[in-house]
Amino acid sequence: MTRFLIVLLITILFTSCNNDRTSRLQSLNKDINGISLIKYTIKNTYPHSIESYTEGLIFHDNKLFESTGSPENYPKTRSVIGIVNLKTGNIDVKVEIDRDKYFGEGILFFKNKLYQLTYKNQLGFIYDSDNFKQIGTFSYINKEGWGMTTDGNSIIMSDGTNFITYWDPDSLKEIKKINITYNGSSALYANELEFINGYIYANIWTTNYIAKIDPKSGKIVGLIDLTTLFLKSRKENPQSEATNGIAYDSKRNRIFVTGKFWPYIFEIKFQH
Repeated sequence: MTRFLIVLLITILFTSCNNDRTSRLQSLNKDINGISLIKYTIKNTYPHSIESYTEGLIFHDNKLFESTGSPENYPKTRSVIGIVNLKTGNIDVKVEIDRDKYFGEGILFFKNKLYQLTYKNQLGFIYDSDNFKQIGTFSYINKEGWGMTTDGNSIIMSDGTNFITYWDPDSLKEIKKINITYNGSSALYANELEFINGYIYANIWTTNYIAKIDPKSGKIVGLIDLTTLFLKSRKENPQSEATNGIAYDSKRNRIFVTGKFWPYIFEIKFQH
C-alpha cells in the first residue's frame, strides 16, 4: 500500500507539472497573435554535453562559457562555470560551487569580474575574470536568481517572474524593474538573458520560445520559436529538457543557443 501511495503521488505531481507547462504554453500560443515570429537559419551545429543542465551561456574573450545547475533529482549534475569546447561539447571547468548548498544559475562578465547567481539562496558570487578566483559575494532581494546580461551600463537579471531587474554595477542595488508584457498580458518565466543591439532576448522557461523584449517598454516585440531544435535534440537524447541558453559573439556576429541536457549547441542567424 505504501509503495502504491508513493507511485500515485509521483504520478499526480508529474501530471500537475505537465498540465501547468501545457497551460502556460497554450496561454502564450493563444496570445502571440500580432507578435512577429522571427525567422532564423541554422549556420552550424556543435556537440554539447548531455550532462549539462544549462543555466547560462555567454561569450567572453572569444570563448563560449556555460554555467550549469544541479537539480536534486539529477544527482550526477554539477553547478559549474567553464569554457565549452565546441569540438567535443565538454566543459573546461573554471568554477564549481557545492551542489549540496547552492544551485548555480546565470552568469555575466562585467568589467574584469565574473558574476554568478544562485537559484534560491538570494546570494551571488563574484570571481576575478582572469584567474576565476572568488573575490566576493553579493545578496539580492529577488526571491530567486535566474539569468543575467548587461546593456553596458547596468547589470540586468531575471528571477522567474514577469519582471526584469536592473542593478547598479557598483553597488549591485536595484535601480528599476521593467514589466515584461505581450499583448497586454504579463509574461512569466523569463530565464536566460542576452542583450543584442538594444534589445533583451530571453528564454521563456518551459517553452521553446526566445522573446525579443524592448527594454524601454517591456513589451515582447518578437518571438523565436526553437521547437525544431528542441525536437532534434530530444530525438538524439530523450532526456533533453527546456530550451535555455543564448550567447552573442558580437565580434563575429554569431548567436548560439542550446538547452538543458541537449546534445547540441546551434549557431543560428536572424535579423536583429
